[in-house]
Amino acid sequence: MGPHPAVAAIRLAVRRVLHDLLDEHRAEQRAEHRNTPPPTTADPHTPLVLVACSGGADSMALASALAFEARKLPVRAGGITVDHGLQDGSDTRAAEVAEHMTALGLTPSEAVAVTVGREGGPEAAARDARYAALDAAAERHGAAAVLLGHTRDDQAETVLLGLARGSGIRSLSGMAAVSGATRRYRRPFLQLDRQTVRKACVAQELAVWDDPHNTDPAYTRSRLRHEGLPALEKALGKGVVEALARTARLSRDDADALDTWAADAETAVRDEAGALECAKLFGLPPAVRRRVLRRAVIAEGAPAGSLFARHIEEVDRLVTGWRGQGAINLPGRVEARRQGGRLVIRQG
Repeated sequence: MGPHPAVAAIRLAVRRVLHDLLDEHRAEQRAEHRNTPPPTTADPHTPLVLVACSGGADSMALASALAFEARKLPVRAGGITVDHGLQDGSDTRAAEVAEHMTALGLTPSEAVAVTVGREGGPEAAARDARYAALDAAAERHGAAAVLLGHTRDDQAETVLLGLARGSGIRSLSGMAAVSGATRRYRRPFLQLDRQTVRKACVAQELAVWDDPHNTDPAYTRSRLRHEGLPALEKALGKGVVEALARTARLSRDDADALDTWAADAETAVRDEAGALECAKLFGLPPAVRRRVLRRAVIAEGAPAGSLFARHIEEVDRLVTGWRGQGAINLPGRVEARRQGGRLVIRQG
């Protein structure tokens, strides 16, 4: 008798990601002209894959599936849990999660404590601290990838949050299946709903911890999850989550195409000295022009996470609505001004 359907679904999702990683690893070896035999799980050069595990249902199901699939492939599997220190007893809970991961066969399995700042609000600050810790852990252990347990429901919530912020098509594209500067982060469950993942935990009798923050109405995502999405489903019918996730995929394709267009166009709108020429910028389609401007502002030191649509719109008006206005102040102490038909962007 085979595994429970939900268990089979999560294992298949992880298996596909691991096969993709192994294909990439072999391609890198060929590019480096390594005439080495195929790796084995005992080989220290075998790719290490870490799972980011909070102890919740999504990440525990992911940890279990990774441990199961890695035993059949030339992959080493480990786990990291991040203690945000935001609740009493969080250190004890993190240690318990690390123990659960060890019991599943994940090595290394460790708990990492972080200090959460205040910039951008509590949710953004916690996310920034978490990813910084995961990046550091991946570097420390030499991990090829870090798996994240985001589901189709999480994707739908992300799309709605982006829509509410009015941040444009890139925000509507939600979370990518592969992200990070080195393609470090992989999300195997984006095509699976949260209910399937929870069923897999029940079927395997996995110990799961439900974070009270996930039901705390003080947090925007919690309100959206427990009030906003159910209200949409009541008004529009079932299938809203799936439709939002599909919107994310389509939006990502469009955003990727526009980003490629903007990267190609950027060279054409600069003069011989590398300055942006306003007349040439004006001739670009607005969606492409704003991407060129965003790339230029980030290149001068503006933090991408603090750069919003309203900032780029102000810079865009220096090109399309020039009335002699002064410099535009941007995040990261970056300044944009129009000067002699050129757009000058520099850090002040």
